[in-house]
Amino acid sequence: MNEALARILEAAARGEFPPPDGTTTVIPQPNPRDAGVLAFTAHSVVFTDEDPGWIRAALTATAGDPLAASMNPAFLSALMARTGRSMNTIDLLTVAPARAGRPELPLREIRDQAHPRVARALKFRDDVRVWAADGGVLVLGRGVAGRWEAAVEVELAARGAGLGVELALAARHLVPGGGHVWAQQSPGNARSVRTFQQAGFRPVGSEALLMAG
Repeated sequence: MNEALARILEAAARGEFPPPDGTTTVIPQPNPRDAGVLAFTAHSVVFTDEDPGWIRAALTATAGDPLAASMNPAFLSALMARTGRSMNTIDLLTVAPARAGRPELPLREIRDQAHPRVARALKFRDDVRVWAADGGVLVLGRGVAGRWEAAVEVELAARGAGLGVELALAARHLVPGGGHVWAQQSPGNARSVRTFQQAGFRPVGSEALLMAG
C-alpha cells in the first residue's frame, strides 16, 4: 500500500498540516479503493493513480479561485469523468484522539456480517465493527488509507436527547490501538456537525471521496 496519504493524515491528526502556500499535492492512491481530494487551509491533496500532469492541467482549466480549485464542481466533475468514478458529497473531515477505558454508554456488539448496517459499512471500510445502543448504532472501521473511521446513526424517536454525542464519544474509547479516530459529516447536516464537535472531534479540512463502480 502506498503510505504517502497515511502520513499526511497522521500529521493532520496531530495538528501538523501541509504548508498554506496555495499549491496542490498530487499523490498515488493508497489502494485501489480509495481515491479523492482533501482540502486543508490553502493546500490541497489529490490522491489518484491518474496522470499528475492531467490533474494539474484540469485544475488550471477549471479554477476560479486557485485556493478552492480542488473542490470546484467543474474540477471534480472532470475528475469523475476521467476516472469513471462517482461521489456523494463534499464532507467536513474531523478527527479526535482516543480515550482510555470503556465507554459509559451501554453497547452490544452486532457480529452478524449479514446485518444491513454491517453489510453497508463493508462497502467502504475494512475491519468493520458495529455496536447498537437503545435508539442508535455506532460503526467503526478502517477507511481511507487505513485510518479508523466512526459513523453514528440515531433513530428518529431517540433524537434530541444526546445519544449521538454519547455514540461519538464511545467511538473514541473503542478505537483499536488508541491513536485517532476520524469522522466525516456533510456540512449541511448541522446536527451531525454539532454532535461530533461536542464529542471532541475537531475539523481539519474537507474531503471528496470518489467511489468506483
